[in-house]
Amino acid sequence: QVQLVESGGGLVQPGGSLRLSCTASERIPGLFVMGWFRQAPGKERELVAVITNGGETSYADSVKGRFTISKDYAKTTFFLQMNNLKPEDTAVYYCNRNPPRANMWGQGTQVTVSS
Repeated sequence: QVQLVESGGGLVQPGGSLRLSCTASERIPGLFVMGWFRQAPGKERELVAVITNGGETSYADSVKGRFTISKDYAKTTFFLQMNNLKPEDTAVYYCNRNPPRANMWGQGTQVTVSS
């Protein structure tokens, strides 16, 4: 079963940038949509970006123009470039297929935007 590990989070000031990575234990086969999700304490999980097998991308309105989702050719690593970060972006970020599969949730990576 494919397992995903998120990394790249940290503490950044408002207006700063971070690049998150999602590494798969093995190449993800077939046709699928990969998503980046985030969840702040006490809040519901939110889908922020998706990328299709063919490379088409879509974004939540709250991050459009600031975040970019991408993947490597081997489909072993997925990325989320986060620019012009705002305090409201603070959350734990996860990657998964979209719709998500219960057995593919990782530990997530913490993003904290604060001055």
